[in-house]
This record gives sequence, structure tokens and C-alpha cells, in this order.
Amino acid sequence: MSIANYTDLKNTIADFLNRSDLTAVIPTFISLAEADINRNLRHRLMENRATATVNSRYSVLPTDFLEPIRLHLEGTNHNPLELVGLFEMQKKRAASQDVANKPLFYALTQSEVELFPTPNLNYDLEMYYYAKVPTLSSSTATNNILTNHPDIYLYGSLSHSAPYLAEDPRIQVWAGLYKNAIDGANQESQRSKNSGSGMSMKIEAY
Repeated sequence: MSIANYTDLKNTIADFLNRSDLTAVIPTFISLAEADINRNLRHRLMENRATATVNSRYSVLPTDFLEPIRLHLEGTNHNPLELVGLFEMQKKRAASQDVANKPLFYALTQSEVELFPTPNLNYDLEMYYYAKVPTLSSSTATNNILTNHPDIYLYGSLSHSAPYLAEDPRIQVWAGLYKNAIDGANQESQRSKNSGSGMSMKIEAY
């Protein structure tokens, strides 16, 4: 059976469970699978880009933000910013007496990006990041992950059905297939990024 959209996914889950009385709870299984996908999948299809003009210490993160990839100031040199921990950020700010200047570092705090030094001017900031998977619903019939990796959605949803159905012996099979699908997608994404890296072997002279 083809899984091209949200309706197909719900119907396929019902077929695998061999149950016709789960219409109301299958969307919950899918939502739980999406929460798990956001925690464990880091695929190039989840990458996104956001821009903002910043002139203060804090800038709000995108609403679909999961994890940073890189952050830089736009301009002639596209100056990259270095990610540091909150304690390191505090040390740098104290050592400089919090004098405003061109940002060089950033940290993530709550739902914001903290910049150091605090910007002394308006700067154009560009962030590449992993975004949350768009939530499937009756109004959002599909997304990139469902289109390219329907097995992740199917086995993730089936794994979350088992506690509801109580003592379903198939949970280990579904959990294993889900893990394989996640691992395989992550590896495929990593290979696609490294395929043009021009890696070479260095032979030591004796």
C-alpha cells in the first residue's frame, strides 16, 4: 500500500493493527511518533534557514527550531559565530565588562539566541538549523519526511500504539524497524553531505 499522505498513513496503521475501532486514537500515535522523530532524526530534509537583523543581546529563535547547524553575520566575510555554553558566555561577558561590539559568539538560552559581544550596531544574522517536522493533520497532508521516509512514520506510530493496546507482542518488532529506519535515514543524510568531500589517503614515508 502506498503512503502518500496523512489519510494513507492512518489507513495503513489501521491495516497493520488489524483494527477498525482505533480511528480516534491513531492521530495520537502519529503525534507521539512525530515527537520522537524530532528528538532522534537529523536529516538534510529537516534543514532550514532564517535571517534577522539584530541589535541587542538576545534574539528570538525560529518557532520551528530544534538544533543549530551554523550561525554567521552576513556581509563581505560572512563571519561565523562560535557556539559556547552558558557558563562560558557568562565568563566572557564578565571579563569584557559587557562592552558592546561586533558579535563573535552565541549561546542558546530558553527560546533565544544570546550574542556576545552585545551588538554595537545593526547586524544581519543568518542561521542554518534543524527544524521540527511539520505536523501532519487534515490540513497538512504530507511533509518531506513522510514523502521520502514513510517507514519512519509508520513504524514510529505503530510503536506508540502498543502501550495503548496493552501487551501487544509486536512492539519489539515495530520498535526495531523504527530504529532501523531512523538510523538508515540519518546515515543516508550524512553520506549525501560527505560524498563530495574529496577525502584522500595519506601514505607515510618510511
